[in-house]
Amino acid sequence: MSLDLENFEEVRMGGEDLYKTLDEVYCPYFKSKISFNSQGLEHLKFKQQRKARSQQDQYMRFKLLHLAPVVLKASSTLQGIWETKNFERIRIHSRTDTVLKIVTYYEFVAVVEKIRVKVIVKQIEGGNMFFWSIIPYWGVDKNTKKRKLYSGYPKDD
Repeated sequence: MSLDLENFEEVRMGGEDLYKTLDEVYCPYFKSKISFNSQGLEHLKFKQQRKARSQQDQYMRFKLLHLAPVVLKASSTLQGIWETKNFERIRIHSRTDTVLKIVTYYEFVAVVEKIRVKVIVKQIEGGNMFFWSIIPYWGVDKNTKKRKLYSGYPKDD
C-alpha cells in the first residue's frame, strides 16, 4: 500500500463516508453484532482526546477501513485479548461523565486481499462491543529495527 498523502483529504472523506454507512456486522466468534459507532470513527482520526493522529496514520487506517467488516464477518477465532481499567466518557442521565471502567480489547488478525490487518473490537464494562481500530499488522524484526506499525497496546493502536 503506497502512501500518497497528496490525496489524503479524498481518502479521509471517502473513509468517513464509508464508516457512516456501516451500522452493525455479525461476528461468528462472539455470536453477536459489532457496531460501528462514533467512538470508532473518532479513534481512527485521534490518538487521544484532542490529539490528532498523523496524516500518514489516518491515511493508512482509512485506506484499510473497507476490510474491517470483512474481517469481523469471517472471524471465528480470537488472536488476542487485553483487559485493563481505563477512564471512559460515559453518558449518564443526559450528561457525560468520566468513569473508571474495565475495558476489554479483542484482536482479530486476518489476511484479506493480500493485506495482513489487525482489527480491534472494544467493550466497556456493561456495554456493547464496537469496532475500535484497524491497522496493518506486521511483526517487528528486532535485529533490523524495521518500522513498528503497532505498539502492542490495543488502546492506543
